[in-house]
This record gives sequence, C-alpha cells and structure tokens, in this order.
Amino acid sequence: MSRVINSFKRGALAASVAMINAGLLLPASALAQDEVLEEVVVSGIRSSLTNAMDIKRDATGVVDAISAEDIGKFPDTNLAESLQRITGVSIDRTGNEGNQVTVRGFGPQFNLVTMNGRQMPNSTALGSQAVSRSFNFREIASESVSGVEVHKTGRADVPSGGIGATIDIKTHRPFDFDELVLQGSIKGVVDTSVNNGDKITPEVSALYSQTFADDKFGVLLAFSHAERNYGQDRIGTQNGWSRGYPGIVSADTSAIDTSRNPTLATWRIPTVDLDKSDYTRERQNAQLVLQFAPMDNLTITGDYNLSRLDERGDMNRMSFWFDWVETGTADVNGTIIDQFKSDDELNFWGWEYAFKTDNDAYGLNVEWDVSDSLTLELDLSNATSHANPGALPAETIANLKNPFGAAAPVDISADFTGKLPTVSYDDSGLPGGAYALSNIEGDLYQERGREMKNTISQARFAGVWRNQDGGALEAINFGLEKTQYDVDVVELYSGNFGLGGGAMDISGLDLTFIPGAIGFEYIPQFSTRQFMDLVDQQGLRTPTSLSKNGIEEDTTAAFMSLDFATDFNGMTVRTNAGVRYEKTNVDSYTVTNPVVGFNWITPLEMSKVLAADEQAETLDGDYEHFLPNLSVAMELTDSVTARAAYSRTVARSNIDAMYPGTNLTNHLSTGPFKANQGNPGLLPYTSDNMDFSLEWYYDEGSYISGGYFRKNVDNFIAVGQEDRVIEGPDGPLTDPSAAARPGCPGGSALNPVPACLSQPGDPVITWEVTTPQNLNNSTVDGWEFNVQHMFGESGFGVIANYTMVDSKDKYDVYSLENDLALPGLSDSANLVGFYENHGFQARIAYNWRDKFLLASGIEPTFTAAYSQVDLSASYDITENFNVFVEGLNVTDEATHRYGRWENQIRDYEEYGPRYNIGVRAKF
Repeated sequence: MSRVINSFKRGALAASVAMINAGLLLPASALAQDEVLEEVVVSGIRSSLTNAMDIKRDATGVVDAISAEDIGKFPDTNLAESLQRITGVSIDRTGNEGNQVTVRGFGPQFNLVTMNGRQMPNSTALGSQAVSRSFNFREIASESVSGVEVHKTGRADVPSGGIGATIDIKTHRPFDFDELVLQGSIKGVVDTSVNNGDKITPEVSALYSQTFADDKFGVLLAFSHAERNYGQDRIGTQNGWSRGYPGIVSADTSAIDTSRNPTLATWRIPTVDLDKSDYTRERQNAQLVLQFAPMDNLTITGDYNLSRLDERGDMNRMSFWFDWVETGTADVNGTIIDQFKSDDELNFWGWEYAFKTDNDAYGLNVEWDVSDSLTLELDLSNATSHANPGALPAETIANLKNPFGAAAPVDISADFTGKLPTVSYDDSGLPGGAYALSNIEGDLYQERGREMKNTISQARFAGVWRNQDGGALEAINFGLEKTQYDVDVVELYSGNFGLGGGAMDISGLDLTFIPGAIGFEYIPQFSTRQFMDLVDQQGLRTPTSLSKNGIEEDTTAAFMSLDFATDFNGMTVRTNAGVRYEKTNVDSYTVTNPVVGFNWITPLEMSKVLAADEQAETLDGDYEHFLPNLSVAMELTDSVTARAAYSRTVARSNIDAMYPGTNLTNHLSTGPFKANQGNPGLLPYTSDNMDFSLEWYYDEGSYISGGYFRKNVDNFIAVGQEDRVIEGPDGPLTDPSAAARPGCPGGSALNPVPACLSQPGDPVITWEVTTPQNLNNSTVDGWEFNVQHMFGESGFGVIANYTMVDSKDKYDVYSLENDLALPGLSDSANLVGFYENHGFQARIAYNWRDKFLLASGIEPTFTAAYSQVDLSASYDITENFNVFVEGLNVTDEATHRYGRWENQIRDYEEYGPRYNIGVRAKF
C-alpha cells in the first residue's frame, strides 16, 4: 500500500521524510524549500520494487535486490521463492517449497549465502544428500528479513565462494527505526496434499523494536513459529538407469538407431515404485539484536539468531524390484521398455524420517567513525548448524516381500513406453495371490543417517577512507578476514537383510492395503516403527556401525579496493577496482572400522564384515589465489546507465568430496562393485567473469535492462574413475559369492554361515572407484532481460524477465563418455502482475524454468521444464490491521525427473496447491 497523509507537491515523493531502502527505514533527507510536506508514509509493493530498483541503479557492479514491502512483510512466504523472481535466479524445491537457488545456471553449490555479510553454515542428516556448503532457505523465516541483495559480479570486499552469485540476507536493526515498532501476524496454512493429519496448520510471528536513552540504546526481538503438514504422491524408480545393473539375459535390440547408438547399449532400471507419503515440519526462528551508541561516532551491535527445524515423515511404497531382467525390448535409443522377470516377488516398503537441525549464530560488530574521512569496523561471528543431534537414525527402512523362489512364483513386468510407467504381475502360481497376508513375510530393515556439526568462525577488520579534498578518487576500502570451517560428521548404519524365510515373525504387524494408481493395484499401509519394535523384540537388530569424517578449513584474506567518480564528456563514470588475496589450508580425516570381507546372505545381498578396531586416515591440502575485480558504471544520460565488469571468483567443493576415506557404495553379489574416495587436495572452481549491461530508468519505479555475461570456469571438478583392488586390514577384499560353496548363500548378518564369508582364496574384487578431481575447464554465457513498469497512478504494474544460459559442455545423452557436463544450466522466465491502491493489493506471479541437468556422472538425472503460478491478495482494514490470502502452485503442477530420455523416469511427484490466510498487525 502507498498512503499519503496530508498534502504535498508532485515530485516530493522522491525526497520523502521516510522511505524504505532495502526494507530499512532511513533518516529524512533535505527537502526543497518550496515543497510543502508534513508526512509521507511509503510502503507496499510499489515502494519495495522502487527501492530494489534504486539498489540496482546505484551499484557499480551488477546487483539485483528484493526489499520488504513493509516491516515484517516479505513478498513471499519463503526467501527462495522470492529470489526466483529475480532475473537469472531459479530455485530447487523440496516438498513443493523453495529450498536452494541457482543463479545464471550455476547450482546451489556455486553460490555463497551470507547474512549481514557473514557466511551461513549448512548441515544435513540424510545420507542420500551431499554434505554441501549450500544454505537451506527453508530454515529461516522471512518476517525478520528486510531485504536480499544478489551480487552477480565479484568485489574484493565481498567474501569469496560464489561463482554464480553472492546472496546477502539483510535483517532489521533497532537503530533502523526511530520509534517503537510492534508487528505480528497469524496465518493458517492450508495444504491440499495432506493424506493423513491436519490440512490446516498455524504460523505465528512477532517483532518488537525500540530505542531508549535518546537513541543511545536499542533492542529488537523477533520470533516466529511455523508448522506445515504436506503429502507427496510419487511414481518413480530407485538406484538409477544403468547399463550394468540389473543384468539382462535376452534383449531385442533391433529397433535401436545405430547411427546414435552404434554399440547397441541398453539401459534398464532395478525398481518401479509407487509412494504415498505424509510429512510434518516445525520451524522456530528467533532473533535478538542489541545496539549501543555511547558516542555519536561509535555503534556497537550484538546479535543472536536461532533456528530450529524438526522434520518427520512416513512413507509406504509398493515396489516391483528386478534383480535382473530376463527379457526385454529396446526402443530406438536403447531403453528397455518392457522389462520382464519370472519367479520373483512383490515388495512392500515402509519408510520413516525423523531428524532435527539446530542453527545458532552469534555476532559482535563495532563501527567507529574515527573522523569524517575514516571509518573502521570490527566484526566477529560464530555460527553453527547442527543436524541430527545425538546421532539417531534419520531414516528407517523396512521391507516385506512374497516368499522368494520357484515354489511361489510371481512374474513381474514394467512398461516404459510413455512418460509414466505401468506395471503388471502374474501371481496365479501363488495360492491366494501376492497380496494375501499369508503370502507376505519379512525381508530387511535399514537404519541410516548422519549427525553433522558445521561451525563457521569469522573475524573481519575493515575500513573505509573517504577523500574529503575532491578529485576522482572517492574512497579506499581495505580489510583483513579470517574464516574457519570446522565440520564433523558421524555416519551411522545398521541393517539386516536376512529377515525372510521365517527368520522374522510379522504376525503382530498391522498390515493393510489401500487402492493404488497408475497400474499399481494396491499400496501397503504399515508402521515402520512397529516393524522395528518387532525386530527388537525378536533380537534381530544388528550393531550400528559408525564412521567419522571431518575437515578443518582455514582461510586468511586481505583486500583493498578503490572507488572513483569522474565526468567524461559530460557523463558521470563510477568505478570500483580491487583485489582480494586468499590462502586456504585444509585438513581432513576419516575414522571407521574398515571392511575386512563380506557375508553372502541372499542370492543378491552381501553384508559387510567390519574389523573390531577403528582406523584413521588423514590428508591435507592448501592453495592460494588472487581475485581482482574492476566494475565501471557510466551514466550515459540522466536515465540511461551502461555497465561493464570483470571479476575473478571462486567456489569451493562440497565438504564430503574432501574426506580421505574409501566408501563401498555397491557390493551386491551380482555386481557391479563400486566405491568412492574423497580428495582434500581439490582446488576451488575459479571463474573469470565478464558482464555488460544497459539500463534505462525511464520513470519512477520503471526501467528496462538487458545484459550479457560470460564465465570461464577453470579447475572444474569432475568424477574420475579407475578400476582397482581395495586392501582391507587382512589383505585384498574378496568375493565369497564367486566361490559358490555348498550351503551358500545363507545365514544372516547376526549369525553368518562360515562358508559364506570371504576367504583369502576367493576371487579378489575389482572395484570401480570414483574420485573427484580437478579435470576440466568450461565456459558459460548468457543474456538477461528485465522490464519493470508502473502504469502511472493507476496502481497497476508488471514485471517480466527472461534469462538465457548456454554452454558447450552440455550432457550428450547419446554419448557414453560425458567427462564434463554442467548441472543447473537452463533458461528461466518470470511474469508478475500486480495492483495496489486504496488499501488493496493483489499479485499474480508466473515462474518458468526450462529443463536442466540435475546431476551428472556416468548416468544423468534431468529435471523437466517446470512452471508455477502463485497468487496473493491483501486488504488494509485499518492503518494497523491487514488481512491477506496467498496461493502457491495453484495450477497443481508436478515435478518430473528422468534419465537420458523422458521415458527413463526417476521421479514424478505431485503435491497439490497450498494456500495461506491470515492477518497482520503493526503499531
């Protein structure tokens, strides 16, 4: 809402008494003598867009921003969902909610997220997720955020770590306000995807800020509590499409186009699944900020930020599992589209997720205006992200199955001719059928997860000298920084794959079935927790193995930059030139009970046999680099600005890529045998960036911009692979399944059959070992276009932007050797229309992202093109009360991920729309 109290002459808005800049209320600026103005209150969509435009216009480099519409009122319910409105920014979603961001085609691992200039740690409890540096935007509420700035060009005084961009989250400070501020909101979240549980959950927030003692002391306290229940319906697969596993006995390859697939390679998948899930998430955020100004030229700020995220979920899965494929027909590309296996079984899965993430950040900032020319700043901070405290299992998996073998045959098949697969089975050879409770037995359980503690400690001393004597040189910026990453991870695992054949009594398990869909007749319904209670009661739980990994990464940096402003042929030219030097030392460790051999339990499964004593591995590495930058902004006219910028930036590898230990990831009796090992000597990605843009600010709040960018990335990390033997404490690891001794497979993980254990005379296993290495360089370039237009005083406005991203290093789906393919590259677009007048606001936002490579490697995962429509509307009942309603994904779009081709499905997920309705109050 834009509201004017009393009268003022046209144009006075540009010099208003109070205006929101990046969401912060700033002191009044001087007014022209002939202007009559008593008070102006500026808020709402137009104000936030105008202020974001001013940040972009005033910057020397390429900066985009989002401003809060008002105190405690951010444009979207999630910061990531707001960021996707910025040109060149796309998001990843988890549970139909914005999670992490991609900028200019560079995924989350290539972008640095800071809060008030300080780096933000990240942690994850799920073993299936990489231990990355990418901050999770779901963990922070938007109510205390005043704005977000996206720095797309590098600067010497900005922390390194972002090739795509450095994203700085701004939060409120009590000295931002010159009066008491009380703000609160109550919201009901209506999620249509919930299968079980409450479809309506609460969100509440409050903010208090006040200054005391003639504005010498200030305090701000913010708190929010958010609950959300949501469901997920999924059809998909596990373990990925492969040319190796599962094996195939007979394939018809006559339809393959040999001009594209001359080797007649075929791809198949081990499972086809139908899932129904329900999740719950609780999040608390709190912020305490204290400010003290004992003198006019000295400000001391202490702050504490807290977040608690508690996530839980239950999932049941109906699964058709192909240990191998007997017959199948390949399509034109080589995908086996009609997998068939006889004498098999159906699988009935239960999944339980439960983990917490605790984030705590402390900071102290001292800013001293030594003189009119010199300002010094000292900033100290410590931030910790702690996932899954106590090292409890983050996910528990239970499986039931039909009795296996020719005595109880079930024939299974899957059709992959379309985007979504269909399945069929023949259980006529199994008296009573595959879904009869009498024909279902236990199979396995797994408990896994990690406890991760990631602490970032920073110290920064910086200064600005301002030239008071005139001339082109305006300021010199300088400083020193010390940043230390301390990451400690405990991986935990327990599993028993020998629960079939009567080993486990499941008569006490409450097992039922509900109707399925998409070719699946039923979906099982049972409690994973109840299953595990039976495991414990019957003494079938195996000991939990623990492995410990960690790194300590210390970076020392020094920087200096110069700001110039001069006139050239009547045009104002602003320049920032600087250099940043950094030196980094890395120490990493792995502590684990090493594998000494294997226990062959079932025709497929071989469990690890671990040594009794732990062993430690340590490695270290170091590197240094200079990061120069030069940005020039030339005001061609009063309304047209041209920019050119060069910068060198870096992004560091995922944390788990630097662990020294070797992890055995696949050791089925039928192979393949796969392992991976980290590399602490990895160098960071290094990018030389060029930016050119032209911007026309033709009216208040309205502009058109276009830009070209190019990034030459060196030290690109790709996966190197080699075949080699892995040594255990007692010699090379051997394969007992290849020896095929009498009585094997047999036994269990708790009671092994001696003949089924690895022996020195068994065939030595050759492992496919993957290791991250600095192998390649690449180039990414693209164009960005943006239009923001206000239709005069009508209250209507529109935003439209489009980003094109390209690289020669794309994944070639017809090649069997993709040494380098850049994930995340995709075009994207946004179209936003809004209306704001007479206390009423309405907005509709359309977001589109083209298909992109989600994960590369030997076999890829693509995410299909996705679009989403979000709506919001609000009305000011009074000056203090506002009611609102919001709708997200109102057209009920689904997420589709696949392998090389669309019929190689990985996931097809449906969530449904989500609506919010609530009230805000501000005094």
